Parts: sequence; C-alpha cells; structure tokens
Amino acid sequence: DVCMCARSTTLAPTRSMDQLYSTVETSNFSSSPGSLPHPSWDYRNLVPAVALSLCFSVGVPGNISVIILRPNWEHLSSLSQSLMLNLAVSDLFCLLTLPLWIYALLYGWTFSLVSCKLLTYVVYCSLYGSLLTVTGLSIQRYLLVVHQLSCQRIQKRLLLVLLWLVALILSIPTLVVRDLKTEQQWPDCQAQYSSDAQQVAVMMTETVFGFASFFTVALAYVFLRKKLNQAAFFNNPQTTRLITSIIVSFFVLWVPYLTINVLGVAAICLKNEELLKFCTKTGNIFRSLTFVNSCLNPLLYTFTSCKFCAILFCCKINNLNYKICH
Repeated sequence: DVCMCARSTTLAPTRSMDQLYSTVETSNFSSSPGSLPHPSWDYRNLVPAVALSLCFSVGVPGNISVIILRPNWEHLSSLSQSLMLNLAVSDLFCLLTLPLWIYALLYGWTFSLVSCKLLTYVVYCSLYGSLLTVTGLSIQRYLLVVHQLSCQRIQKRLLLVLLWLVALILSIPTLVVRDLKTEQQWPDCQAQYSSDAQQVAVMMTETVFGFASFFTVALAYVFLRKKLNQAAFFNNPQTTRLITSIIVSFFVLWVPYLTINVLGVAAICLKNEELLKFCTKTGNIFRSLTFVNSCLNPLLYTFTSCKFCAILFCCKINNLNYKICH
C-alpha cells in the first residue's frame, strides 16, 4: 500500500488550463454508497464557482447585446465589424458552458465522457478564438493609427477562417488528454497525461501562445499611444485610460494563469513536490480569472469603438497638417 501511494503521488499531474473546469481536492468529500453527491464547499472549489457564476451573469447579456445591437459600428470598416462580432460570438460560446462547469465544481462530473471532451474542446476553441481576435484587433488598430494602413485588401472571410482553424488545431490536445476519473466516489472530468513530457508539451503550448498574445497586444497599444503623443493637439485622457485598461486587464486576468503554468512546468522538471502542491491548490482560482476577460471584452472593445474612430480621424488630420507644413 505504501508503494502504491508513493507511485500515485509521483504520477499526479500538475493542473494546467485543461483542468480549469475540473474539481480539485476531494479529501473533504464523503458520502455513503448509493447516495447523492454532496456539494463541495472547499474554498478551492467555491471561489472559482462564484467567480464563474458572476462571469455568466454579466458576460452573457453583454455579449448578446453586442451581437444584436452592434453599437457605434456605423463608422467602422467591415473588417473591424467582423472582428468585433467574432469576438462577441467566441466569448458567448465560452460563457454559455459555464453552468455545467459550475455544477461540476460543486457536485462532480455526472455526465458522459463524450460531453466531457466536447464541452472542454468548445471552451478551448472559444478561448483561443477570443485571444486571436483580440490580437488581430490590436494589430489592425496599430496599422490604422500608426501607419495609416486601412487593411482593406485583407479578405475578412479568409482571415476569420484561418483564425478559427488555428484555434481548432490548438485545442486538439484537449480531446486527447481529457478523461473521466473517480476518486472517493467523486466523478471528475480532468486531464490524464500519459507522461511528463506530454504534460509539459501541452502546458508550454498554452504558455507560449498566451505570452505571445499578451506582448503583441501590449506593444501594439504602446506604439499607438506613442503615436498619439506626437500629435500635440490631441490629448484625450479618456483615450489614455482606455488603452491602459486594455493592457492592464489583459495582464491581470491572464498573466497569473500563465505564471502558474510556468511554475507547473518547473515543478515537473525539478520534481518539486511543494511547488506541485502550490500549483494544484491555487490553480482553479487563478484560471477562473481568464473567464472575466470574456465579460470585459464588450466594454473594452465594442462599446468603445467610437473612441478609436475619433483617434483615427485626429491622426489623419495631424498627418495632413504635417504634409502641408513641410
């Protein structure tokens, strides 16, 4: 029995983003055979469940209103409209699955293996699609404001197809590693890795993609703000706050999860049990923050699109004045 316990401890996988939707520590769960499962009130389950409930309550109406109303879009290019509509749809798909994950956090996974794999795959596709769309919007705004490139030659349908194709490919590991597991009569939908190398590969893919998206978004808006500072007549504090909010929200909501992933990889490589336990205990709390981004996206992008129209207009005037004076 001691050998079996030691072997189980050695093979226990570090929680990656793949296990955001899985229940964690089951030591406080107990039930008699044949009885209904009792809810888990452990803070490592309860805190993510509350956070996800708030995300569902706020994010679903917000993204639906974007899809129906399309506010302040009359002066936007067709590419900008397509990207923001795609952002709202991807965020909505992700948020609509939250009730099932909230139930799983509190009562365990009582559904089939197929639903476990497919629902997780939908969430991953939506998250990757949302990140790719945010990155694309940032690059487009950078090109419009800094280089005065309209991107009209870009075929929006081809761009969206490529975007979702990348998201579908990046989500494939979820179908491979996701499985059902029962511990102390607590059913769980979680990742089951065949080896440490497979786990490290999955976590590193998520981490590299996440940091690449963050730095692309941050740099795009930093250069955009630098361009605005060169226009002496244009000094809008609201624009500064908007750009700062986009960068800070991305950092606060995604970097903690990415950091946990890095620590998880380090724990596997160094065989550090203490670090492994820390990642396991705090993983769900940090990863639940990533869903908040789906709630903020309508406020940060869609409902503030008119401000970027004003930015582009002012930059065009400034560029015209510069050509006249020189």
